[in-house]
Amino acid sequence: MPFANFKVPAGSLNEEQKELIVHRTTDLYVEIYGERARATTMVLVEEVPDGGWGIGDHVLTLAQLEGNG
Repeated sequence: MPFANFKVPAGSLNEEQKELIVHRTTDLYVEIYGERARATTMVLVEEVPDGGWGIGDHVLTLAQLEGNG
């Protein structure tokens, strides 16, 4: 079963954008593995709480990513 897990900052995507990630990721797996993969592909879009992640030893917030912090 193909599986993709996207972790995104909470509040950075709306429902339509999350749905788009699911559809496009599923289509990508189908392109690679064939149509048989569509029914078993699992895509998980997880929202990480603001300040709950970091890069290069720096905790990041949504405001920083948007250029407001």
